[in-house]
Amino acid sequence: MAAAAEPTEGRPAPRRADARRNVAAILNAATECLAKNPDTNMAEIAAAAGVGRMTLYGHFPTRAELVDAVMTRTVAHAQQALDAVDISGDPRQAVARLVAGSWQIVDQFRNVLAAAERELPPDRIRAAHDPVLDRVFALIERGQQSGAFRADLPLPWLTTLALTVMHAAATEVSAGRMTADQAPSIVTSTLLAALTAPADYA
Repeated sequence: MAAAAEPTEGRPAPRRADARRNVAAILNAATECLAKNPDTNMAEIAAAAGVGRMTLYGHFPTRAELVDAVMTRTVAHAQQALDAVDISGDPRQAVARLVAGSWQIVDQFRNVLAAAERELPPDRIRAAHDPVLDRVFALIERGQQSGAFRADLPLPWLTTLALTVMHAAATEVSAGRMTADQAPSIVTSTLLAALTAPADYA
């Protein structure tokens, strides 16, 4: 009988199929639960996933690690969705399209963001959003180069501002001070005002 194949040197052994299924079930359940209630606890997530608490903690030893995994997965989903958004052409119109496309995802998962803000340091949340922010950075940079956007403020600052305004809108909607339908136009107006060169205010 042939000996069992050894794992390739330098690579971890493939995860067992049942373990992969458990992780997928946990992440699916955690995403759904946290999207409804950012305070959902680990026991509730385990029950929703159909796994025991020991299994859950075996894959995600802390709630912060699970929230981090859900946030990372959500951002990856956002990346795929935003790939379909056309940000070519007039930079100001492109901002409006990007905000509209982004808001659909932010609104759906704003409670996941709330959970992340309670569990994770700001630097980690920012790092997780870097893939999405790369396209914001590129769009603002193009607008600056074309003269459509102000160039007197640092590009990284304006990119951070875009993320902050979007997350602030999610907070306002959750608090009931703004409706989800109002948010895209308010965010767009706020960003375009911030991106407009001072001379254009006159």
